[in-house]
Amino acid sequence: MSGYSFDWTVITSGKYALWLFEGLKVTLQLSSVSIILAFAIGVLVAVARMSHHGVFRLGSMAYLEFIRNTPLLVQIFFWYFGSYKILPAAFNDWLNTTGDFEFWAAAAGLAIYTSAFIAEDIRSGVRAVPKTQMEAAVSSGFSYLGAMRHVILPQAVRISVPPLIGQFLNLMKNSSLAMTIGVAELSYQARQVESETLKGFEAFTAATLIYLALSLMISAAMNVYRKKYLMAGRHA
Repeated sequence: MSGYSFDWTVITSGKYALWLFEGLKVTLQLSSVSIILAFAIGVLVAVARMSHHGVFRLGSMAYLEFIRNTPLLVQIFFWYFGSYKILPAAFNDWLNTTGDFEFWAAAAGLAIYTSAFIAEDIRSGVRAVPKTQMEAAVSSGFSYLGAMRHVILPQAVRISVPPLIGQFLNLMKNSSLAMTIGVAELSYQARQVESETLKGFEAFTAATLIYLALSLMISAAMNVYRKKYLMAGRHA
C-alpha cells in the first residue's frame, strides 16, 4: 500500500457511485426473485420428500443429493450455457428478447441450489409439528396434501423462519457469483469501477460494506421476528 493515494470521492459521487447503486439494485432484484423461486421449489421438494409414494420420495432424495453436492458456480454455468439443450426453444427465444437471459440463468441457478437447503429446513420444521396435528387433520376429512397445505406447512414454515432467513442471507451473498456470466450486480459494478479508475481498494471496500449492511439488516430482521413471534409464542 506504500505510495498508494486513496481517493474515496471515486465511490461517493459521480458516475461510479451511480454504477454501484445500479449494481445494488440488480443484486436486490436478483436476490428477491431467486428467494421467491427457491422457497416455492423448496416447499414442493419438502412435501415430495415426506410423501408416502416411493417415486416422489426417491425423486426428491436424488434431487437433494445432486443439487447439494455440486458447486453453485457450476450450476449457474449449466443454466447459462446448457439451457438451450433442455428448455423449449420458444422459451429461450423469449428470454433472449427480454434482454435478461443472464439474469434469469443466474436466478435459476441460485433458486435451485438454495431450494435444496430450504427443503431440508422445512422438513425439519414439519418434524417439529406434533404428529397428532396430522392425525387430527386426516380425521377431520383432509387428504394428505390438504392437511399439509392447511395445517402442517403453515406451522412448519413459522418454525423454520430463522434457518430460512439464514438461507436467504446465503443466497444474497451467493448472488455475487452472477458476475461470472455478465449480470451487472454489485460485485460486477465494483470490478467495472476498478477497471476504469484503478481504485480497486475503494471500489471493493464499498461493495463489501454494502454486502455487510444488507447482511446486518437481514440478521436484525431475523432477531426481531424471533423475539416478537417465536419467543412470545413460547411464553404465551
